[in-house]
Amino acid sequence: MRTSKATTSTPFHPAKLPSSDPTTSILNKRSEKQLNSSSLDDSSIDALRWKAPPTGSFVNQFLELSKARLAALVVLTTMAGYAMAPMAVSLPILLATTTGTALCVSSANALNQWSEAPFDAQMKRTKSRLLVTHAMSGPQAVTIGVASGVVGVATLYTLVNPLTAALGLANIVLYAGVYTPMKRFTIWNTWVGALVGAIPPIMGWVACTGSLDAGALVMGSILFCWQFPHFNALSWNLRQDYAKAGYHMMSAVDPALNARVSLRYALALFPVSALAPYLGMTSWMFLGASSIVNGAFLVCAVRFWRDSTDKSARELFFMSLIHLPVLLGLLMVFKEKN
Repeated sequence: MRTSKATTSTPFHPAKLPSSDPTTSILNKRSEKQLNSSSLDDSSIDALRWKAPPTGSFVNQFLELSKARLAALVVLTTMAGYAMAPMAVSLPILLATTTGTALCVSSANALNQWSEAPFDAQMKRTKSRLLVTHAMSGPQAVTIGVASGVVGVATLYTLVNPLTAALGLANIVLYAGVYTPMKRFTIWNTWVGALVGAIPPIMGWVACTGSLDAGALVMGSILFCWQFPHFNALSWNLRQDYAKAGYHMMSAVDPALNARVSLRYALALFPVSALAPYLGMTSWMFLGASSIVNGAFLVCAVRFWRDSTDKSARELFFMSLIHLPVLLGLLMVFKEKN
């Protein structure tokens, strides 16, 4: 990766005048004042200095370190997996499952941010994160990440079941220990990241049934396929930042492949959705309803494939944000009461 050397402006130093000239001291003082002003008023340098976090801001910092909005989406898919399982719903177990999952997600995201801080500093989207601006130290982030993981896995193990806890631990390891470093050298990181996103709905199903059934794999497969159009569209408008930071993303390394993969997995949602009524998870009415939703998603993926532009990428990305909750909602609407 080529990096351009930062250029710094050299302050003007006036030529020395004879010591007998009274103007000498005035010019020298003025030059010294300008130099000190340019150094002390440099906001970029001040931004890099470590700052003690303001009192009472720990909750906000924890939410930011945990990527709260992303964690909320993951918890939503976990709840959908729990709701689709063919068992009686237990509110205490559902609460323990969502709490444990949220803590596992927070752990993975915190460790991810700690690991990627030097690279986040090179990207516009991430240069204001806590570790980049030194609003939080590395040891603090690691402590929060490890503590969240331990508490999260322990919650799932003691209050839900060991299999769900094992899946939660696997997700932390896959995201922080496999996906994160893979981003530096291969585009296959996207497939690992999709697997990470597919596990939470499986966790929800397993939390309810205690077993890894075909229905759990269907829920995971829906999330696995959905993530490619979603993430590839998002990464398209960030491809320059990814390239600058040295990340091997399809959008930066192979834009044509980025669009093709988005289209393939948008198409894959049709047969995967058909498995739900085939396995008795839903009525056959779900097949028709899901085809309409998947069709709208596919139209955006086709546009992105034919002409990959910032506009078509945004359309596909925003459609993905509508598509997933609607599809999960249709699963629950047409769920078979068995």
